[in-house]
Order: sequence, then structure tokens, then C-alpha cells
Amino acid sequence: MEHGGVGMVQSLAHAPERKAFEQLGVLFSAFASQTPWGGHATGLTETEYTAFVRHIKQAEHQNGWFTSENVRHALGGLADLLKPEALAPWLARYNRGPEDLQRTIGLVLAGNVPLVGFHDLLCVLLAGHRARVKVSSQDAGLTSGVVELLRVLDPGVGARVELVDGRLGDIDAIIATGSDNTARYFHHYFGGLPRMVRQGRVSVAVLDGSETSDELAALGEDVFRYFGLGCRNVAKIYVPQDFDLDRFFGAIVPWHGIIQHHKYANNYTYHKAIWLMDRVSLLENGFLLVKEDEAALASPVGSLYVQRYTDLGVVKDVVQQQAGHIQCVVGHAGLLGPGVDLVPFGQSQFPGPADYADGMDTLKFLLTLPQGVNS
Repeated sequence: MEHGGVGMVQSLAHAPERKAFEQLGVLFSAFASQTPWGGHATGLTETEYTAFVRHIKQAEHQNGWFTSENVRHALGGLADLLKPEALAPWLARYNRGPEDLQRTIGLVLAGNVPLVGFHDLLCVLLAGHRARVKVSSQDAGLTSGVVELLRVLDPGVGARVELVDGRLGDIDAIIATGSDNTARYFHHYFGGLPRMVRQGRVSVAVLDGSETSDELAALGEDVFRYFGLGCRNVAKIYVPQDFDLDRFFGAIVPWHGIIQHHKYANNYTYHKAIWLMDRVSLLENGFLLVKEDEAALASPVGSLYVQRYTDLGVVKDVVQQQAGHIQCVVGHAGLLGPGVDLVPFGQSQFPGPADYADGMDTLKFLLTLPQGVNS
């Protein structure tokens, strides 16, 4: 069991904040399925309920990538994460120290996909701390909308969250997510604080050739959801030497409408033009560019890298060598042997609560902060 501080401890499975988050999960599920207000049993008035619905509808006007469909998809994933059967076994692994160990944690959240920083906020509050949050300029008001919901469901929990526009001010520790360049800045600027700094990552898929049409269609979800902007989006696939890519193209036809999104289409057109001018060999189907590339992992929006292999052992070696740059690997369970966990096709965007970004145990970090930091 992990624990922080000294004195009386309690299992996080009994954290008083858990009830509010489970109710929030019920609301997220309703918002995701576009369910009308269900009465005061939801924990909200109709005005409060419709206010968050407006956040969903208005998000795309503030960030063109945050379509209502993608925002609802993100809420549905968070709803699954907040179900009692998901929270209970996760939280049972940790203990929380006494209230006098409460700290103020600075959160610098990314904005590449809707509510991508929610898990950090969840961890800070479940650990008993206060959160001082700097959201991305691309957040589109979604995090503030969630904080408003928390303040209604449990005013005590909601009061421990402060959203800031400028400097974070006096904090005891920092959790920050950004690009490789901003990560270096975070390490320098917050060098005197306990910190958890995450860098840019991508995800990959490994095919063995036996995939069904349904599995390849599900892989389309891993590639295209959120327009490929998330760290859990598959940016590169490894395929057997003789794999027929037409099978993959046929399975992902339902995603053809993505090219109607102007920001995605602009990226697609731009990179197609650049690669054609450079005489790069490409495959395309009108909404996805496929380029064979053995070196790179992170493909641009609107494209996918492919690498063919003859030896799975070599693929496993590459995946392990690139572990610091890979968020998750999609494919058949056990394909790469022990030591490499594979996510089922179509599930990369549904992480469980213990699927920590960059493999860093956020709760452990929060529950084991040194005694010497400011309180």
C-alpha cells in the first residue's frame, strides 16, 4: 500500500470525494448520450444542467478541433473511468494521510483533446490536496464547466479548485504536461519544487495479419478519434511484410467524412503537397495519407506512418527502445510477448484510471510528497 506522511491513514477507496466524482460520472454519461435533464435526482437544477450542455455546444466555436461529437466521446470515456467498479480497485491500492498534509498542487493542463487534464485534477482532489489550475488556451471552457459541476455536487471539493489565468503563484508541487520543448522549460522554471513533467508521446499499433475486418475498423477509431491529436492516437502501424493495406483502407471507409472538417482537410492537403513536391511515395484514399517510414513515430494530422516487418522480435525491440516516446501499443494481447502490454483495437481512447499518462503514477507522486514542501 502506498501512503503519504505519518499518523492516521485511510484507504483512498473511502475517500470522501469519491461520491462526488461518481455522481459526476453519471452526469458525464448523460451528457455524452445527450440525455435530457433527469430531474433533481441528477444533483443539478435544469438551469445548471443546460449550462453544461451549452459548454459542449460552444466548445467548437472556441476550438475548432473540439466538435460536439468528440467532446461527448471524451465525456463518455470519463464516465466509464468514474464508475464505482473502476474507481474502487484503483483507489484500494493507496492510502491517504491526515488532513494536515494537504498541499497546493499546481496543474498545467494540455489542450490537445477535450478534458485531457481531468485525470490530474481527479488525482489531486482524491489525494486530499488543493488544485491551482492553469488550463490551456485551447481548453474551450470545458474544465471550468466541470469545476462548476463539482462545486454544485460537493461545494467542499469544488472549493479546493482554483483556476488561474496567469502565474500559478505559491504552490507546493507541480504537474505539467506539454511538448518536449515546454517540458524542458517546466523542469527549469519549477526546478525547486517536487514535480511531475510529461512530454509529447504518440501511440502505435502492431498487426500480425490475422486481424478481422471488425478489428481493422476498430483501429480506425484509434487513428482518427480527436483527429489524431491525442497521445493515445495511433500514429504509426507495424504490419507484416506481405500485409495488404487495401484491407485497412476498406475497413476505415466509415471515417471518410472526417475530410469535411476544414482544419483536418487543411492539414491533409498541406502535407500531401509537401510530400509530393519532395517526391515521397504515398498511398492515399481521399482522407488519409499513408507513408512508409522506418524512423519516425509521430505522423502529422491527416496521415499515418507504416513500417513493414519480417521479425516480430525486431518490432518488440523497437517498441521497448522507444518506450519513452510511446503512450500505448494497440494489437492482439500477447503478440509481443511478456513485458509489452497491448491495448485491444478500438480501445486506445478509453484508458482506465490506473493507465497513467507517460506511465507516471500520479497518485503515488501526490501521496508521497516530502514533508519539507510548503503547506
